[in-house]
Amino acid sequence: MTARFGVIGWPVAHSRSPLIHNYWLQQAGIDALYERVPVPPEADFRATLETLRAAGFSGVNVTIPHKEAAFTAVDTRDAAAEYLGAVNTICLTPEKITGHNTDGLGFIDSLQDAPERLTGPALVLGAGGAARAILGALIDAGIGDIRVANRTRARAQSLLDLAPASDGVRVFDWDDRAVAAQDARLLVNTTSLGMQGAPALDMPLDMLAPDALVADIVYTPLTTDLLARAQARGLTPINGLGMLVHQAAHAFALWLGHKPQFDTNLRDQLHKDLGEA
Repeated sequence: MTARFGVIGWPVAHSRSPLIHNYWLQQAGIDALYERVPVPPEADFRATLETLRAAGFSGVNVTIPHKEAAFTAVDTRDAAAEYLGAVNTICLTPEKITGHNTDGLGFIDSLQDAPERLTGPALVLGAGGAARAILGALIDAGIGDIRVANRTRARAQSLLDLAPASDGVRVFDWDDRAVAAQDARLLVNTTSLGMQGAPALDMPLDMLAPDALVADIVYTPLTTDLLARAQARGLTPINGLGMLVHQAAHAFALWLGHKPQFDTNLRDQLHKDLGEA
């Protein structure tokens, strides 16, 4: 019998997760199908999970706007999900429904081309769910100097509960983001600024360390204005495709027991799907 996996979201038609996971399933010779599962925000999320389990689903990813609903709907959660208050990956078994969060691990893995340079100071722009996951991952990675700037300072301040025992996380007003970037060796944009159809991110880069990594979790377009400017300055640009694929790889491993690779063929397929050279 064909195993079933999927991604739950609203809307979900734009999700590249089916391309990623079906590529890996086919590559591994596994008789399984990964599909999109549109679920409106008002739906009973636990009932949705029960329906999917009865229909033969073994696991699902969860995207906007359901990550918090998924957190409360599952039976048990891993440490990362508990830490973040959000679930993006669910394992469905007859005995229980388990929630995980692979976003932070996916981000750290996206930096693997330059692992020796994952050092502080780091500046995170934004304070949404992705910022929470990335901040938690940076703390776990031992980065001792992390700055956070958001258009609403109070929301950025709420991220400090992720580091109750650390004095290494500081919040800056949005207007002071250039000051917060002083000598930073990692800049991460988690806001929607720079995304297709959104205004560009107004972020000066001259304050960054000369060997800084500049990451943007956006992948439409793959090269945002921020990344283009970073590359022009000789900094290392990192687009959002890596985080997307690597968090998916961790989900795949939870369901099927081995972590697949982000190979050149998959990268080419994603670039083609996104209309990028």
